[in-house]
Formats: sequence, structure tokens, C-alpha cells
Amino acid sequence: MARMTDEEADYLDDYYTKNPPTPGPNGSGFFTKMRKTACSITVDDVSTKWLMTKAKASNKTPADIINELVREKIAIAL
Repeated sequence: MARMTDEEADYLDDYYTKNPPTPGPNGSGFFTKMRKTACSITVDDVSTKWLMTKAKASNKTPADIINELVREKIAIAL
């Protein structure tokens, strides 16, 4: 997985310090919506590399690949 350079990190830190995101009214903002659906998981390096390789090769996001794998397992179990 690609890492940010120090310059990129400094730019983003400065940008979001000066322009903090604001949540929308009644929880309708982007970050509030993402918090409701987001779930963080940790995987090992081998899984990460495989997932990123599959995602790049198929022009999909890593989440799309994971969703497909889970749905396949569910379908097999039924």
C-alpha cells in the first residue's frame, strides 16, 4: 500500500487545520453518514497485498473485493 510523503502529510494537516470539515444538520453530513456505515478491520500484510493487487487488477475498491468474497461465502452457506 502506498504511503504519503512528508510533504503530502504536511499539506493535508495544514489544509484540514485551516478548513475543518463540518457535519451537516441532524447527522446528514458526509462524515456523519460514513461513521454510521464504516467498520474498521485489521488484516495482515499478506492479505493487504493480495487485496490491493486484486482491487487494482479489477478496477475495484478493496471494499468491493471484500464484499464479493463475503457474499460468495454466504451464498455457499445457504
